[in-house]
Amino acid sequence: MRVTQGTFSFLPDLTDEQIARQVDYALSQGWAVSIEHTDDAHPRNVYWEMWGMPMFDLKDAAGLMYELAECRKVFGDRYIKVNAFDSTLGFETMRLSFIVNRPAVEPDFRLTRAEGPGRNVQYGLETRRQ
Repeated sequence: MRVTQGTFSFLPDLTDEQIARQVDYALSQGWAVSIEHTDDAHPRNVYWEMWGMPMFDLKDAAGLMYELAECRKVFGDRYIKVNAFDSTLGFETMRLSFIVNRPAVEPDFRLTRAEGPGRNVQYGLETRRQ
């Protein structure tokens, strides 16, 4: 199963050149960029671990691409994503987020349904590692 989260998630994986072009676009908008990683890409897991600090003063994609290569060396078997956020309003507003690295085998999610009293239906997700 292919985890789909963020921008471009239904497209084939981006090449490093395509990632750099997206980062250059984000920087041209005045957005800061950051890299995050996780081994749990469950749809409700919004707290990924940050790689380094947000890059507020970056002028081109080369800096992020260097950090991405370093992150892949350490966490190449995890999900890695790039975030771009706008802080011009005095708070961080996510403008762009996309996965740039995936583990060789992705977890499989299954929707569960449980019917309770009073026609109450509860849904949940189960993760199955392959």
